[in-house]
Amino acid sequence: MVAVADANASTLPVDWVAGAFVGRMLTDDGPSPILVLGGQTFDMARVAPTVAALVEAGDFSGAGGIALGAFDIKTIRLLSPVDLQCVKAAGVTFAVSAIERVIEERARGDWSAASAIRARLEARVGGSIRSVVPGSPAAAALKRALIEDGLWSQYLEVAIGPDAEVFTKAPVLASLGADADIGIRSDSTWNNPEPEIALLVDSRGRAVGATLGNDVNLRDFEGRSALLLGKAKDNNASCALGPLIRLFDDGFTLDDVRHAEVRLRIDGEDGYELDGVSNMAEISRDPLDLVRQTLSEHQYPDGFVLFLGTLFAPVQDRDEPGRGFTHKIGDRVTIESARLGRLVNRVTTSRDADPWAFGIGALMANLARRGLLETIK
Repeated sequence: MVAVADANASTLPVDWVAGAFVGRMLTDDGPSPILVLGGQTFDMARVAPTVAALVEAGDFSGAGGIALGAFDIKTIRLLSPVDLQCVKAAGVTFAVSAIERVIEERARGDWSAASAIRARLEARVGGSIRSVVPGSPAAAALKRALIEDGLWSQYLEVAIGPDAEVFTKAPVLASLGADADIGIRSDSTWNNPEPEIALLVDSRGRAVGATLGNDVNLRDFEGRSALLLGKAKDNNASCALGPLIRLFDDGFTLDDVRHAEVRLRIDGEDGYELDGVSNMAEISRDPLDLVRQTLSEHQYPDGFVLFLGTLFAPVQDRDEPGRGFTHKIGDRVTIESARLGRLVNRVTTSRDADPWAFGIGALMANLARRGLLETIK
């Protein structure tokens, strides 16, 4: 029993037994949504065959599910905790990430030009951009000053302007879960993880829970042109979520997300180590405002998951002085937060990662074979 508890503690939140969680596991028959309540696991496939259907039903009591006993991370193969939800992401929601995006743009994806640009930009806006409220008169005044200095950028527009950057990170069913290999494009030479918290939102726009995510980013591609955002963000195996979604309740609320600390650890096979911290209290836009902007003039009938952005700025040199950080194959990426657990993935290329083969059609065919489609209301 102690061994099981130790294994769970290495992946789940410190208070996981007191929390309520939703996720997905792979069974011999196919993927099934699960609830973890009071430390116990319930297979909910016969009640709601997808996480999307379970969330839309809004019943997280475990009623009607198959009790599987105490949750044991060693015997359950976790998948990404979402299925039919759209995977969206908000970018440039922290001051440091805004500065780094401008550097990428000015350097045209060339790491060797980044250091001098960083010094000039931070000297001009480092303190003021942290405190300005997006869309406010003060933000407009800062924009005018930066335009006069020749430092304005489209990235600063979404950092301090009225409209947030919200984009589609991955197709439905393409995200990966804990312990999966994550992919960077084989032709990228400047890239990094983006450790984030992601909100699970139902079709009515209600945030029902939160999880950890890695919004893998290619700095060289997006730096050459913001129009390459799709190539920089959406590639095979480039999105990880998990380990489970913690549901909001009396013991875990949106305020816990607003004040969460997200820690990053990278361990390279070459002995390289990097530690980073992202404090959600420094986010420029409130999470619910990002949800509101995602829903503006758009509908999500199966709900969506929304990456909230990161404070992490990968400027620590790995090889050559001034080059900053970039991934190497075999890097072990650990993202953790006390109330959400630990998400661990290993880096490979998108070309060498397992190909994405289980899409919506395959899921529907699987559910039909298992006689589960009739349970969808």
